[in-house]
Amino acid sequence: QVQLVESGGGLVQPGGSLRLSCAASGSSFSIYIMGWYRQAPGKQRELVAAITSGGSTNYADSVKGRFTISRDNAKRMAYLQMNSLGPEDTAAYYCNARHAYSSTLDYWGQGTQVTVSS
Repeated sequence: QVQLVESGGGLVQPGGSLRLSCAASGSSFSIYIMGWYRQAPGKQRELVAAITSGGSTNYADSVKGRFTISRDNAKRMAYLQMNSLGPEDTAAYYCNARHAYSSTLDYWGQGTQVTVSS
């Protein structure tokens, strides 16, 4: 069992930056693929970025070059650095942990709101 708690969301002006954090509790954090998803009103939840225990990453095309995902296995933390934010990035952002060898072990945080507006 893994519990995830996100933090770092808020209101930011266009062009600004935010850093989201995801704190994980439970065992074997390093074996989980960590991901950040987002869901805007009226839209489906979408993958923003993911990182394996070894540090391999993948990003949605819409955030490549602007967002950076990272993790600290010793601290059981995952991060999403978001730069050059635009109104299209406004959404609830969710942290996800998916076991590398068992897709049924899949956990979600409660979400943190990011609003980009002037």
